[in-house]
Amino acid sequence: MNYLSNKKGFLGIDNKFSINEKAIVIPFGLEKTVSYGSGTKNGPKEIIKASHQVELYDEEFNCEPFKKIGIKTIKPFKINKNIKIALNQISKLNERILSKKKFPLTLGGEHSITPGCIKPFVKKFNKILILHFDAHADLRNSYNNQKFSHASAIRRCLDHKNVSLVSFGIRNISKEEVPYLKKNSKRIEIFWAKDKKKWNLKKFKRIISNKIVYLTFDVDGFDSSLMPATGTPEPGGLFWDETLEIIKIATKCSNIVGADINELAPIKGFNSYNFLVAKLAYKILSYKFLYK
Repeated sequence: MNYLSNKKGFLGIDNKFSINEKAIVIPFGLEKTVSYGSGTKNGPKEIIKASHQVELYDEEFNCEPFKKIGIKTIKPFKINKNIKIALNQISKLNERILSKKKFPLTLGGEHSITPGCIKPFVKKFNKILILHFDAHADLRNSYNNQKFSHASAIRRCLDHKNVSLVSFGIRNISKEEVPYLKKNSKRIEIFWAKDKKKWNLKKFKRIISNKIVYLTFDVDGFDSSLMPATGTPEPGGLFWDETLEIIKIATKCSNIVGADINELAPIKGFNSYNFLVAKLAYKILSYKFLYK
């Protein structure tokens, strides 16, 4: 695998620092099926650029987590124009990373990357639970005649019978998705955004306890006042502290084996949104490897 230098990679770590990596960041700016705002292809580049401004010391852990994690960044590569072939690209790359017993964190790109990202995990583990942050259920069988649409990302993951799902922040679902949701209610649990004040996180702990977990984070899961830099921003969403609390519960109660963050569509001149996603990525890795 070809890596960027430390200085050019995620967090912009000094090249003098010797890294024995446990986590590998993959820039994968796939953009093929966006249906409203565009620009997700630029997400990975801007996240990595913004990460160079993230403070390496984390007061929550009283250390610089990157030194204990070890983070390398894959050198950007050409993404095939055919979406099925592109998804196979990321699948094979994640498979290689898993074979080396490393933790892959993929930076999209649109949410359609997730079925490709998760494929090797589905093969490796008998059962896997997806922890899904999003404004949208993404359970359509197809959208605009595309079965691998960003609006069908979670549906394609659930095509695998050994996959179950917990979603947080959902506040937009189409009529056509509801029958599928009801039919698969035994393996899908949604914590609806409208019920946020009544969320039973003890129930979440029970569901996720001792599970193998893959985390997928569509940034439109955040409230649109916090994250307007995405293709389909929605009001009524998640805020920073409550999001981190959910991730902390997951890392403490389960084994998170991989993750992706997707749907950042950078807005020129508004770097704070890119910074937010970079900080989220660092937090996910920090919780994975340091939070007990």
